[in-house]
Amino acid sequence: MAAAGGLGPTCVLGIDLGTTSVKAALVTGTERGLALAQSCSRETQAHSDSPGAAAQGMEQDVQKIIRALNECLAALPQQQLQQVTHIGISGQMHGVVFWKSDKGCRWSEGGPGPAFEADRVSHLVTWQDGRCSPTFLSSLPLPQSHVSLATGFGCATIFWYSKNSPDFLKAYDAAGTIQDYVVAMLCDLKKPLMSVQNAASWGYFNCRSKSWNTDILKKSGFPVHLLPEVGDPGSVAGRTTCAWHGIPKGAKVGIALGDFQCSVYSCLTERTDAVLNISTSAQLTISMPLGFQPPEAPDPSSAVTYFPYFNGDYLAVAASLNGGNVLATFVGMVAQWAQELGFQVQESAIYPRIIQAALAQKHSKLSIHPTIFGERHLPELLASVSSIGASELSLGHVTRALCRGLVENLSSMFPVQHLQELGVSRVLGSGTALARNEVLRQEVERIFPFPVVYGKDVDAAVGAAMVMFHSK
Repeated sequence: MAAAGGLGPTCVLGIDLGTTSVKAALVTGTERGLALAQSCSRETQAHSDSPGAAAQGMEQDVQKIIRALNECLAALPQQQLQQVTHIGISGQMHGVVFWKSDKGCRWSEGGPGPAFEADRVSHLVTWQDGRCSPTFLSSLPLPQSHVSLATGFGCATIFWYSKNSPDFLKAYDAAGTIQDYVVAMLCDLKKPLMSVQNAASWGYFNCRSKSWNTDILKKSGFPVHLLPEVGDPGSVAGRTTCAWHGIPKGAKVGIALGDFQCSVYSCLTERTDAVLNISTSAQLTISMPLGFQPPEAPDPSSAVTYFPYFNGDYLAVAASLNGGNVLATFVGMVAQWAQELGFQVQESAIYPRIIQAALAQKHSKLSIHPTIFGERHLPELLASVSSIGASELSLGHVTRALCRGLVENLSSMFPVQHLQELGVSRVLGSGTALARNEVLRQEVERIFPFPVVYGKDVDAAVGAAMVMFHSK
């Protein structure tokens, strides 16, 4: 059957394998365009101990992630799953999981249709992993890439294993991100296939030549046989080799994508839009002009990084490590102070009250640089408070200054003048912290001289489905 307006899929399943949860979305083609028919999400609760990396490690149990995925799909209507012709999959970038290519999963009958479970698979070492210290990273060869190498990047983690636990790697012959693993299992790929988006996030990948830095890696004893093949985002990786939760055998599966790019794809409609997302952390993203190529080498001091997008385009991103997590820390501090004074106050009761107090204070000379979590380009950076006056010590003044500081920090990373030069004419505001905090919204509108539109849902699972609708 054809989608409205031409040949193509009528029902696409989009999946996002996130850091804390898995989401599945059924998107259908209608006469008015694409519509979200059904969606479901499940917490993965997959955090696991990292025996080899101690406290610095951040690993997840792949079996639990796949279990959450199976629960998600089992909760979607069978009738609609049976109409799915294409599957788009995105997930957390940078991380790495290892598996044995012929024993990566076990298929079993059960429920409405066959499903797979993880078998000979390692833990997922996530993007939050901290085992690669600055000293370790500086001992590695310089990549030929526009992306600076960081701990939590796939290639850095593989280097760590090859130098600290080489026997661990001998048990596996395939590696990829968690989303690459799922695509490989669905399509029974003997060699994993990875998109340019995820390859760039691993490090040691040249986006201009679309190739790994194989020579550089070989000279340093890197196990290059673990590197996946690389393809273009939006292309098809293969077809399902058997029915899956009622989805027919032979459904086309897209090459796995980055969750960040899919989130942007779900809401970015005009090249002149900037996407401002403030959730746990914060990002300001714009689409670079057609034909833009990132610099040959990274600028470690730059706050803006370039992510491969679709059709050869790039996104420019100022990604701050400080967003809603700073407000949550502030609320936690207030609750702790209250407790130390002998009062019991729930954090959930504090948040609306500090927002209310800040709404009553339109201005504050108090200045807060809220970077308690540092920044990737300035990891040693700490927070500071200045211009403290005796008349501006109320909870309202401090909360107002904190919200303003969060937006100003993002604006310092991607200055307004630069946005104007790149032709930005509108800001799309999204994210949980922005949605629930009117003070934050006021500060966004005060600092950015563009119309701000809220309520643009950013949804990587929907974005992954949309990509499959638009792919050839």
